[in-house]
Amino acid sequence: MSRRRALGAGAAVVALVTTLAACSLEPEAPIPQNVPPLPGAAMPPIDVDAPGRTADQLADWAQSVSDGTGVSATALEAYGYAAAVMARSRPDCGITWTTIAGIAGVESRHGTHRGASVAADGTVAPPIRGIPLDGGPGVAEIPDTDGGALDGDAVHDRAMGPLQFIPETWRRWGVDANGDGVVDVDSIDDAALTAARYLCARGGDLTAEAGWRQALMAYNLSGEYLLDVRDRANTYAVRSAP
Repeated sequence: MSRRRALGAGAAVVALVTTLAACSLEPEAPIPQNVPPLPGAAMPPIDVDAPGRTADQLADWAQSVSDGTGVSATALEAYGYAAAVMARSRPDCGITWTTIAGIAGVESRHGTHRGASVAADGTVAPPIRGIPLDGGPGVAEIPDTDGGALDGDAVHDRAMGPLQFIPETWRRWGVDANGDGVVDVDSIDDAALTAARYLCARGGDLTAEAGWRQALMAYNLSGEYLLDVRDRANTYAVRSAP
């Protein structure tokens, strides 16, 4: 079981990696090593401005992908919707649902870490919180920045939610993706779109190897983490093929 050092108060910090690093996908065939990862099953067009939980439009697509990947359909709807929103708002970025899924798989097993589950509306419960970022072995030191309001810790910050954002990053980048009027770190919809926005801002063109690597290293400054995400994303891509 390995440890990675999460660096930078402005980046999404991986605080659960000591537990999740041992959870490999163990694919049936060799994993492609494409960087950026393969795009996976193509999504149908959707109206990203539709009211309510717009990601529901991807239900049929998500179910077919879920059958092959083992990722919940609700989580896949969130990843697909985030990619669709960015395709319109940042067409120069080119982020794919597989990259978002790869990160979420490493961070929280798609919102299921330690018995959590993802409800049909995208809510992850019980809330997922990382270890205190207290400067211990393999852990960055980040004193509390939110009075414990978001992460429940008034001494040190903790990473939060299915995509594991620290409070400072969430306050800057968090967005309401499901139309409920709340920017909720424990919503897989809000977290997925927030992660996509952050990655595009940090990496620029994620269809290029340099841009993708830059984005992932901004999310977590760890080469091992980058390879874990690459392998998961490529595995989801292969397993989502019709």
